[in-house]
Amino acid sequence: MTLDLEESLKDCREMVRDFARTEVAPHIREWDEKAVFPKDVLHKLGELGLMGIIIPEEFGGAGLTYRHYIAILEELGAVEGGIALSVAAHNSLCTNHLYLFGSDEHRKTWLPRLARGEVIGAWGLTEPEAGSDAGATKTTAVRDGEGWVLNGTKNFITHAGGGGAAVVVARTRPGTDHRGISAFFLPLDAPGVSVGKHEDKIGMRISDTCSLVFEDCRLPGDALLGKEGEGFIQAMEVLDGGRISIAALSVGIGRGALDAAAAYAKQRRQFGRPIGAFQAIRFKLADMATLLQAARLLTESAADSKDAGRKTTLISSQAKLYASEVAVKVAEEAVQIHGGYGYCKDYPVEKFWRDAKLCTIGEGTSEIQRLVIAREILGE
Repeated sequence: MTLDLEESLKDCREMVRDFARTEVAPHIREWDEKAVFPKDVLHKLGELGLMGIIIPEEFGGAGLTYRHYIAILEELGAVEGGIALSVAAHNSLCTNHLYLFGSDEHRKTWLPRLARGEVIGAWGLTEPEAGSDAGATKTTAVRDGEGWVLNGTKNFITHAGGGGAAVVVARTRPGTDHRGISAFFLPLDAPGVSVGKHEDKIGMRISDTCSLVFEDCRLPGDALLGKEGEGFIQAMEVLDGGRISIAALSVGIGRGALDAAAAYAKQRRQFGRPIGAFQAIRFKLADMATLLQAARLLTESAADSKDAGRKTTLISSQAKLYASEVAVKVAEEAVQIHGGYGYCKDYPVEKFWRDAKLCTIGEGTSEIQRLVIAREILGE
């Protein structure tokens, strides 16, 4: 890593850390309990260039590297996982999909608005019966003259309720395999689009998660991204980058939990001394820190591969699998170090624990990551 990049990453981390401590940290308890989606915070992040992190400057983005991206997500995740998740979903999924596969007109019209945070992006892949099996998509897009008519339901969609535009994957060739799936871009205020159930989640509660319902939603012909039938392949490529972001988010959540546990171990006294003086606690902290550093290095390796333009399917899945499971382990140990207080909302570790679990599920479960990794190893 060059000295210029190292200095740039340091400055970036400090900026995001300061923002998270001043704009986010004071409100976490209230937002979490009320499941508030703090849209204004995302707009402010947009003003800092953090809603178009990897988008080139010519399209209104910050034009930063994936190394910057994962550093930003770690810093946000160490304070509030829900904010980091929203930033990841907006940048990696909707905005990046549009950048990679949108038309020149899409890029010119929508990317600057997305990159500035004026419009919050959603990404519609998952359905009630098409989660891990994304090829089982039932939402349909049928040709109607020069346009399309969209019908179906997407669920577990980040920013479905508070977003302004979305990439939606739908079947354009009934009865076919994944080659009959295409991707579309549309504003969420289009006629025929409605917001369904708002999910009452145990963690990541401030990240807006709802279902999207499409009832005879008419789209122009240029809503199609790329060519017809390419939607599934596009989605898999987008997920390669998205999984790096979830790995970085996981590292951030784990670091937040470790920092809280270390601070508590210094001030909590039992048997006449701080519990951090006991070997049982010291060993926990040592293991937690080591696991997190390994997860961070694996995530950085994935980011470096992405920045170098190499295929990242294997390393992205490895980073996402390992970092997400480490985040759960570290957060659980942080709760244990806090003892009974760790199970109470007066201390932050219970929230880190709740937030961490989603990282092993979203953008491909741990089980799916293991399947992807095995396929890559076996050359399938």
